[in-house]
Amino acid sequence: MKAIASLAHYAHHVLDDAEIAGLPNRYRGKVRDNYDLPDGRRILIATDRISAFDRPLAAIPFKGQVLTQTARFWFERTADLCPNHVLDYPDPNVVVGRRLAILPVEIVVRGYLAGTTSTSILTRYQRGERAMYGHRLPDGLRPNERLAEPIITPTTKAADGAHDEPLTAAAILEQGLLTAAQWRTVSEAALALFARGQALAAERGLILADTKYEFGTDPEGRIVLADEVHTPDSSRYWFAASYPERFAAGAAPESFDKDYIRSWVAARCDPYRDPIPEIPRAVVLEAAAVYIRAYETITGETFVLPDPAERPLDRIRDNLARYLRDGATGGAR
Repeated sequence: MKAIASLAHYAHHVLDDAEIAGLPNRYRGKVRDNYDLPDGRRILIATDRISAFDRPLAAIPFKGQVLTQTARFWFERTADLCPNHVLDYPDPNVVVGRRLAILPVEIVVRGYLAGTTSTSILTRYQRGERAMYGHRLPDGLRPNERLAEPIITPTTKAADGAHDEPLTAAAILEQGLLTAAQWRTVSEAALALFARGQALAAERGLILADTKYEFGTDPEGRIVLADEVHTPDSSRYWFAASYPERFAAGAAPESFDKDYIRSWVAARCDPYRDPIPEIPRAVVLEAAAVYIRAYETITGETFVLPDPAERPLDRIRDNLARYLRDGATGGAR
């Protein structure tokens, strides 16, 4: 893992905006800047923005690259299980994919009784619930305990600013969110992807505790894996070596602290009401180191630092030159 000292020259090496003149149909999300080309391709540029509490917080050097390249690692190792949206990786921060009609259900797979949000199975279990998401959990489970088998806990895919709502398979079909065939396909794909993820994570000394998947349909109606897969932002990873001892002691499992910035802010203000204090450079660099550590641990590959004088947006523009031409002319691949 890259030490904080080695990252000192990269405090300003961030991609906080990816506006590129000449690319059409821009949509600026919380983290990604997306462009839709006339021929059905979508360019997704992962910026270094990090947001929480319904507002932007900071830009973390290399965050976008880590997420894009971690997802690439997993897309390439799961393509035999489920088709995915990827067509090209023209830049470390960029994936070009098929434009899909995203299905209105988020597929969350959980292998452990964990989580902190209102929709997590641990939160609901601690409130006394045992029937949830169409499953019934037994009494006597402890926080972070492994489930008898992985379960799917689907939620609605809420619009920006709204909250995801729990679903069951029956509700999904009754509400017409998915057809029976679509639900069967995404369920089988999600469980297969999770099993592959857990197996490969175990080889790296990690436990893949839970994750979320997003699926869409292509113009032919085929269900395709979209967005990202098994990244530290979409998944909960724990370190396997320390899990037994920490579980026995009732302590939280050791994990990548992907909420490093969020926790720093929440400890200093009410982030939903107060102005966000300036986040020190050391905190930003620590968060960058956490992301790099996650990439190197999950993939087993070394994260190579670029020339600190290189501006990420300049590099991306250069690498997207041919897509600029396609965007202007409507040319197909």
